[in-house]
Amino acid sequence: MAAETAKATRREQLLAIAAGLFAEKGFKNTTVRDIADASGILSGSLYHHFDSKESMVDEILSTFQEELFAAYDAVLASDAESRAKIERAVRLSFEAIDQHPHEVAIFQNDAGYLGAFERFGYLAERNAQSREVWVALLTEGVAAGALRQDLDIELTYRFIRDTVWVAVKWYRPGGRHSHTEVADQYLTILLDGISTTTPQLHERP
Repeated sequence: MAAETAKATRREQLLAIAAGLFAEKGFKNTTVRDIADASGILSGSLYHHFDSKESMVDEILSTFQEELFAAYDAVLASDAESRAKIERAVRLSFEAIDQHPHEVAIFQNDAGYLGAFERFGYLAERNAQSREVWVALLTEGVAAGALRQDLDIELTYRFIRDTVWVAVKWYRPGGRHSHTEVADQYLTILLDGISTTTPQLHERP
């Protein structure tokens, strides 16, 4: 039992090291030897645990995304008010960036490349699932009167997607602002705006 636990722990250590390298250097630019060197073992020893670096990144991404989307599904299924659901989903996203920065960075940087391979076809499915989550939340918010009736659901979804996840490029866990503080500020901007007044948008000349 102790040997099995030690083996599992070693696997987790190797995955954590690989995740850091994939996030920093990119999946394509990281070799098995890079991972082995950073782990203090020979390249051949790494194959006792994983058959390839593809298997490593597969396990890293699939495990992380299963947890993340299970949390999103719980938000969708909850009895909370529509605005509270949106707030929770945003907070979950920033929690993911805080607790799993390497996994988020790998997905942001390498999903396009990895998605060209059959074994990573689920990455495109996760992208589609993410869109479904946010479109559902926004549509519910409009229907409940919590969001503006003239809201463009697709544009709003794209805005949230592109502004939340890009934070992985600058946010640092343990830095000046906690992920909770960043989420608070983001939600204020997203749901309440940054202006003290709410004039009509000017028409284009």
